[in-house]
Amino acid sequence: MRPISSQPLGKTAVGGSRWNPAAAALLLSLCLGFPPSLATCPPCCLCASDIISCSGCNLSMLPSDLPGYATRLDLSHNTLTVLPVDWISRPFDRLATLVLSRNSISRIEVDAFTVTPHLLHLDLSSNRLTALNSSIFAGLEELKELLLFGNQIVQINPGAFSDLYSLQRLYFSGNRLTTFPLGLYWEPGGPRNLTFLDLSYNSLSEVPVQSLLSLTRHCAIYLQKNPLVCDCALLALLEYWMWKQYRPLVDFRGEYPCRDSSGPEYECSLEVVSDMPLEAQTYQVEPGKWLRVPCPGLATQGQEGLALFWVTPRTVVNSSTDDPTAHLIVSPNGTLEIRGALIEDSGMYWCVAARGRHYAPDESLEVNVVVGNLSTASTGGSARGSGAEYFNTAFTTLASCVVSIILVLLYLYLTPCRCRENRGGRSRGCGGRAFILCSDPSEVESGQRRSNGKRVAFLEPQVEASDIEGPKTPAMNLGHVTTEGILKNGSRTVGQTLTDTAHIAEARK
Repeated sequence: MRPISSQPLGKTAVGGSRWNPAAAALLLSLCLGFPPSLATCPPCCLCASDIISCSGCNLSMLPSDLPGYATRLDLSHNTLTVLPVDWISRPFDRLATLVLSRNSISRIEVDAFTVTPHLLHLDLSSNRLTALNSSIFAGLEELKELLLFGNQIVQINPGAFSDLYSLQRLYFSGNRLTTFPLGLYWEPGGPRNLTFLDLSYNSLSEVPVQSLLSLTRHCAIYLQKNPLVCDCALLALLEYWMWKQYRPLVDFRGEYPCRDSSGPEYECSLEVVSDMPLEAQTYQVEPGKWLRVPCPGLATQGQEGLALFWVTPRTVVNSSTDDPTAHLIVSPNGTLEIRGALIEDSGMYWCVAARGRHYAPDESLEVNVVVGNLSTASTGGSARGSGAEYFNTAFTTLASCVVSIILVLLYLYLTPCRCRENRGGRSRGCGGRAFILCSDPSEVESGQRRSNGKRVAFLEPQVEASDIEGPKTPAMNLGHVTTEGILKNGSRTVGQTLTDTAHIAEARK
């Protein structure tokens, strides 16, 4: 059998012992069930269970014998400058968190992270990265959080975020970006579930307002402490975010200064703001027709060239669109034209413009557009769901009624006549209640007729008396019944009369 280790475990003296740290790590790994060949802990590192910490060890090169069982690896506060492809000798299949912050990393080779295919959190903050090359994060298809703040990133090359399909949170604060990274959203293979983007403390002077109106529906984008230039489009965006109580702006509303302190605020809002309170309005149009929707809060004679945007249920349009065949057009005075309205156009619309004032909580910039009948169409297609629900309820009720009618008919007309009198007027002993449903003339004596032509009567059970000689008196003479029938347990309906006392007594038994 191969020995477990050739290294001595230590020397033991009388009354005390001297313990070897390497032996302690080996024993711990054996207790946890890890193979001895993968369980060696490098010097200066701390290995505890599935966590390996080599923080603050002044490492300029990564140890080559890192254990592969770790789920968290901390290499922060060292002097690493490059992350090569072969920075570890074996794949880290279990690694979920990799911390490389507080180093001097300025270059990361392509495919350097292919050895960590199941990584969820990657911390590269406070390093010296200046550019993100193409495919720099290749292989990180499961990554959810990426920390890049505190670097010197100026350029993001196309394809830098390819393979990051699952990325949800991205921290870019404290870099030197001068343009908004739109490729992060639109490039093939990029993130599709990004819900948090921190671009604060960069060098952004302008941002794509129309794209931000579309992106911030599902993603929180932080832009504070950037030298943003105030223009009508940016002012319209900031006013809209304040009205929507957009958290990245509300939390840092004092950190959105404009480079020009005067700004074009008065030029943007001159003679286009109405003093009337803004209230939600509803517009209705038939499918295929045209609809013109004015912008809430603006004067009827809008200013030409006004920076104005309409946020629709499916897209964002502005007045710069010059395609005459487009489905949605914004006229120069801010009116939205829906050409050839579709059912999918139903929903809430928002007019984003620099009105130059703060909005009260009860004011609304929303416009409700209904394509079709108001009773059947509702916001966001909820009418179609309601109609389907009503149809299902009506269909279920109708089906229940039909089934009930069929069961009643079966009960009334298909129940067999099970009790018949034999010769001599003697019954053969029907156990339980008898159902008289047959109208055979041969079984009805000439002097006995059912009142009112009724064919159904419910009788109480009779005691079988086949051994008693002589004809048995019938339980009830139907010829004396003046109403529709005898009810269960001998009770009578209103107006019912029985002329024979013996029959009444017999019926109550």
